[in-house]
Formats: sequence, C-alpha cells, structure tokens
Amino acid sequence: MILSPSLLSSDFGRLTEELAALEAAGVKWVHWDVMDGRFVPNITYGQPVISHLRKKSGLFFDVHLMVHEPERYLADFAKAGADMLVVHAEATNHLQRTLAEIRRLGCKAGVALNPHTPLSVLDYVLEDVDMVLIMSVNPGFGGQKFLPATYRKIRELRAMLDARGLSAHIQVDGGVDPSNTAALVDSGADVLVSGSAFFGFPPYDQRLRAFEDAAAAARPAN
Repeated sequence: MILSPSLLSSDFGRLTEELAALEAAGVKWVHWDVMDGRFVPNITYGQPVISHLRKKSGLFFDVHLMVHEPERYLADFAKAGADMLVVHAEATNHLQRTLAEIRRLGCKAGVALNPHTPLSVLDYVLEDVDMVLIMSVNPGFGGQKFLPATYRKIRELRAMLDARGLSAHIQVDGGVDPSNTAALVDSGADVLVSGSAFFGFPPYDQRLRAFEDAAAAARPAN
C-alpha cells in the first residue's frame, strides 16, 4: 500500500516545511489536488506552486488535475515537475489522446472516475494507464464522507485488470482513513489518498504507521 497524503489539507503557508516533514516521516508520494473552479467548484494551486516546490522535494508528485480540458495544461504541469498526471475521464473529449500525450511528456498517466462514472469508460484505454483513481467522494472539497459503493467498484476494476494481465495501480481518494484502509486494500486498492485524516493527526511518521498497520491487516487476496 502506498499512501499519498493530499496537500489540500496541509498548511498552505508552510508547504516547503510540510513536504520536508512528509519526507522525513517516510512518506514516498504526495497528492496535489489541482482545481480550476470550473470542473469542480473550488480553486487551489497551479503550475507555479508545483514548479517552485519541485526544487525542494524528492517526493513522487502525484498530480490530480480536477480541471476542464486538462489537455491544455499537460505540458506545463510536466515541465513543473509532475511525476504522475491524472485526468478525469469526464473532463476531456479525447481521453486516449490525452493519456498518450502524458506519456509522451515523460510522466506516468492516470485516469480518475467520479462516483457516478461507470468503469466501462475505461474499456478501450485500460492498457494506456499506469493508474486508475476511483473517487470515493464527489470531487471539489476535502473532509467528505466515504461512499460505500466504492468497494464494489474497486473489486470490479481489479477483476478487469487481472483479466487482462495489467498491473496498473488502483488509487482511492475521499474519506480514506485507517478505519477503512484494510477494506480498501482487501478490495484491490494499492494507493490511498488521505487529506484531513492524515494531516489532522500529527506526528506524520506515527500517522503513516497507522495506515500501514491497517493495510497489513487486510485479508490476503484469494
């Protein structure tokens, strides 16, 4: 299980220090929720912030583009230092082309699905992705309650990947905390995003260990 803490719940006035603290705690990934005020109602940070902090951090930058027409910004975010670019299937008219462009730019490619979006939209692009992000809340704001239907969606996606012999990550974002970590891992998720349930419980090394201990309690896959 990889934990990717969402900076949406961090102290925006101390992002350099927050990244350093995450790295010191043993975290490997960090999740950037980029919002444009159009695809989702909130607005967060953009390429200049990521570019500035890329110079100060060795963490894997997992950049979640909650923006309309993300293809317009791919080159900018790749240049800013994203390691993974995740676009919403609902936000682009040419998903396969967008994924191919992400990979051409040298980044890992991911697709995010809102809670209502069926897995069938992935049918002809599943071989083109390094990760699928299953939203377990409606995107736009932190601190929302986890949607239980997510478990079934994860299981079905894991079965799709296994049937095709694919090894893409399954990431889950929204309402993730140590209490549901084992069930998420048991369902087939291997990358978990946590915002307020992580940053609200320092010290970070102990909170990371709480997630890792919970993941280790998941039932072995059959």
